[in-house]
Amino acid sequence: METAHIAILPSPGMGHLIPLAELAKRLIEHHNLSITIIIPTDGTLSKSVKEILDNLPKSINSVLLPPANLGDLHDTRPLTRICQTNARSLPSLREVFKVLSSTTRLTALVVDQFGTDAFDVAKEFKVSAYIFCPMAAMVLSWWLHLPKLDEMYSCEYRDLQEAVKLPGCVALHGRDLFMSIQDRKNEDYTWFLHHCKRFGLAEGLMLNSFMDLEPSALNAIKEGKDLNRSPVYTVGPLVLNGSKDGVDVPDCLKWLADQPRGSVLFVSFGSGGSLSPEQFTELAFGLELSEQRFLWVVRSPTRKGANANFFNAQSIEDPFAFLPEGFLERTKGKGLVLPSWAPQIQVLSHASTGGFLTHCGWNSTLESIVHGVPLIAWPLYAEQRMNAVMLVEDMKVALLPKATEDGLVGREEIAAVVKCLMEGEEGKRKRKRMRELKDAAAKALSEDGSSTQSLMELTHKWKTQT
Repeated sequence: METAHIAILPSPGMGHLIPLAELAKRLIEHHNLSITIIIPTDGTLSKSVKEILDNLPKSINSVLLPPANLGDLHDTRPLTRICQTNARSLPSLREVFKVLSSTTRLTALVVDQFGTDAFDVAKEFKVSAYIFCPMAAMVLSWWLHLPKLDEMYSCEYRDLQEAVKLPGCVALHGRDLFMSIQDRKNEDYTWFLHHCKRFGLAEGLMLNSFMDLEPSALNAIKEGKDLNRSPVYTVGPLVLNGSKDGVDVPDCLKWLADQPRGSVLFVSFGSGGSLSPEQFTELAFGLELSEQRFLWVVRSPTRKGANANFFNAQSIEDPFAFLPEGFLERTKGKGLVLPSWAPQIQVLSHASTGGFLTHCGWNSTLESIVHGVPLIAWPLYAEQRMNAVMLVEDMKVALLPKATEDGLVGREEIAAVVKCLMEGEEGKRKRKRMRELKDAAAKALSEDGSSTQSLMELTHKWKTQT
């Protein structure tokens, strides 16, 4: 029988591409499927995205769609831009499907949570449509419940008086929900709700999580047939592989090799996160006051609030210019500051790394779990506040610094939390719990593990589809 062919359509952004690229590798290496990754763009392709595509196995085809015309969009928020890019790329996607359907046994289309408009194209070509959810099961539960919550409440979610508890999930205050839904009059909210309502059109939901990580939330989703009639396949943790044979060892890894085991705090806010100048300064002084070893990936600050992120924020070019005067000299030997980027997987897997101050993006969270590194949660945008609450209150693998009323986390608070994680009793408990999750993650991906079996069930369905 001709090999089943799977089309994978990630939304723009590294957080969408990375886990779907890892899924593609697993499908060809372990399940004998053929794959085409289709990339929608708005005309810009970052160096990081190019690197991911260039490093794909040669047996995985990748197709770059013509840039979507977004000339009429001005001062558009990132989520709306992503959704518009996907929606306006449908005519180009249709052309790719014409070729794939005539040259391969095109069986399924896999999109992420913002790609559901492509289901219309899949339906035209009689191709099964699936959603790959690069998120926690708890976050997926909120996606599934949002249309109902939209009907229940008329106020802004941040103004809800009581926390909301979904079945199997930790209770959340409205202010901790997705950043994109905090203004219901904004186009971001309209798009978000649009895709939430289309989840029911999928023939299955793939989730980058595993049963032993979130058993209560997963069981509740599987039992909640009124909200989700699609089967759920847990296939995670799918994370980047950090080994790069034949590549020179970065200086930061050489520096790590000279540090005591488990002594270094890794500080990084991901590919889209940055702080205000004020918060940047407080973090620097906090790390210095803690007297702990640290490896800090600095990005130039933004001008949009105490914990700004934003992909479209105007940033200042040289982050080192914002470090307190004399900071590098005073922390020399104990700290290493890197501009913009570090090989995150290799840092997290290093024996000298003992903690991770993170923005709580789900890819970074899974990477820390796979390598058993406990966390300091510092959420910035998207669903990261939700992840932070779950990591602190439910999984108990993270500490959360307390911010003042104006949203700023002070240097003394930062120093205290860093010390607590790296050398306190509470830090030891977080470390022990994270080691347990590391073992559970490895078990899920083993030959008889829950995620391996779940993906095998799905791929068997694809292979036998007529």
